[in-house]
Amino acid sequence: MADALQAGDPAPDFKLPRDGKGDLSLADFKGKKLVLYFYPKDDTSGCTAEAIAFNGLAKDFAAANAAVVGGSPDPVKKHDKFRDKYELTFPLVADETKQTLEAYGVWVEKSMYGRKYMGVERSTFLIGPDGKIARIWRKVKVPGHAEEVLAAAKAL
Repeated sequence: MADALQAGDPAPDFKLPRDGKGDLSLADFKGKKLVLYFYPKDDTSGCTAEAIAFNGLAKDFAAANAAVVGGSPDPVKKHDKFRDKYELTFPLVADETKQTLEAYGVWVEKSMYGRKYMGVERSTFLIGPDGKIARIWRKVKVPGHAEEVLAAAKAL
């Protein structure tokens, strides 16, 4: 079951359209560490703060041989605007079908003001060079998160 993903499991494969043009897949990062983070929506306060935090540490992630990729159900055109507005230097993938979100167990039932709906649970997966999940953060709180992920990537 997808929501039962744990450290040590092989990361679910994906091939998704990305900002700019083209596709990104898990295979593109073979032999590298990958920080794959899922967020609910482009250009909302929490998602923007998270993207800016990861972007601000881009050189540190690169020095740790770790790539950063953000993913949400937003379409590529929306990702392009979000990337340009905040000068993001890492790729954003669009999972409009939600297949990858479901494979990683982050497309979940949420509740706000008593209303239930499906949405993305803010989550980050650190995937090792061997394609296995090294660490998972679920229900992420943005402040300090990118720094915590960087420390884990450096230690991997």
